Parts: sequence; structure tokens; C-alpha cells
Amino acid sequence: MAFQPIVDIATGTPFAYEALVRGPDGEGAASILSQVSDANRYAFDQQCRVRAISVAAAAGLIDTGARLSINFLPNAVYSPAACIQLTLKTARAFAFPTDRLIFEFTENEEMTDPAHVADIVATYRKMGFGTALDDFGAGHAGLNLLAQFQPDIVKLDMHLIRDLDLSLPRRTVVNGVVRMCETLGITVIAEGIETVGELEALRAMDVRYIQGFLFAKPGFETLPPITLHATAEVSA
Repeated sequence: MAFQPIVDIATGTPFAYEALVRGPDGEGAASILSQVSDANRYAFDQQCRVRAISVAAAAGLIDTGARLSINFLPNAVYSPAACIQLTLKTARAFAFPTDRLIFEFTENEEMTDPAHVADIVATYRKMGFGTALDDFGAGHAGLNLLAQFQPDIVKLDMHLIRDLDLSLPRRTVVNGVVRMCETLGITVIAEGIETVGELEALRAMDVRYIQGFLFAKPGFETLPPITLHATAEVSA
């Protein structure tokens, strides 16, 4: 696992760390995910949860007060209540507060049964977990998925954010999504921020939570420090 902070720009502190799957020698997620099939999807999803919690605990995340965001595969969950048991057991073993766990699912994974995904989200929320829709704006469902059920968090896809400060159409679309989520009581996280211009455009839209290389690259089995790019400064 590698960990990348999601920064609360109002305080400069980590709101959460996203756990990103890596190979044993730091290989990227694509090389690992390409090996996932129908035959091993459930086992892979379960082990990712275990590793995310155990490695985060070892890295000292509990002491930071931040949350841990774990990616999961909705199509690997046959029963939300049954499939969460190993996660709960692992959290207890490492004294990891379960109310600081967020589960992300991506709309880039085709939702074969949206009603089942809605049940997962509802079950997790009842159990006190946070839920997040990742890569919003680039995937199979988009607004239609959000109309069917509402997670706690929506993460704006990096392709919507790229050069945001230089594109009026992008700013118009992103601002519309932010205002919609505000109405629905959904927290917005912007992903893939690489420039101060993008950051300031998001700040102007009152987006508080930011993730991207501008603040930190993922740290392999460690929590990377939150710093701006060497040439970047953020206005107060």
C-alpha cells in the first residue's frame, strides 16, 4: 500500500489518507489490478482492506487523527454485512477506530447492479463508515448514479480539474457539481491537483478538501509529509 493525503486547506492538516494498492516492490496499481478476475476479486478486495488498515496503523496514521480511505470493489461484495466482518476484525486487532474509515468505490468500475451498490452504501453508513464516490465525472454512471443514492463524499476526477483555472467551461461544470453536492449535503474532494492555479480556482468555489501532487505524492508504506511543490506558494 501507498498513502496519499487528502488535505484540509482550511487548516493545512490531513483530513484523510487514501490507501493505494501497490506491488511488493512498489509496482503501480495498474499492474496489480490487471491481475484481478472474477475468480479472485473477492479475495483481492478483502486482502486490500486488511493491508490498508494494518499498514496504515504501522505507519502511525491513528496518531494523526486523520481518516483512512480504502478503495473497494462493489462487484466483490456479495453481502455488505457479511463481507465487512474481516475488516472489522482487522480494525479491532490494530485498535483502529472504525468511525475513521472511509470506503471509496469508483464509477470507472461498471455498476452491474446499482441497487446492490446502494445497499452497500446504506449498510456502511449505518455502521458508521464514511462512503465516497471516486473519479466522479469520468466513468459509467456519473449523475445518474448520484441520483440513485448519495454517498458522504464525492471525489472529482482529475481530468475535470486539470487546467481548471484556464478553462471557463471546466470551472462552470465543476462549480455546478460543487453547488449540487452542497445542496445534497455531500462533501467534495478534488483529486489530482498539480498547480497553484488549480488550487486557487477550487478555493474560489469553496472546495475545502484537496488531493494531489501539489501537496504530496503517495508514500510507499509511509505517510508522506504535506508540502507544496518547491516553487509553489498558497495565498492565505
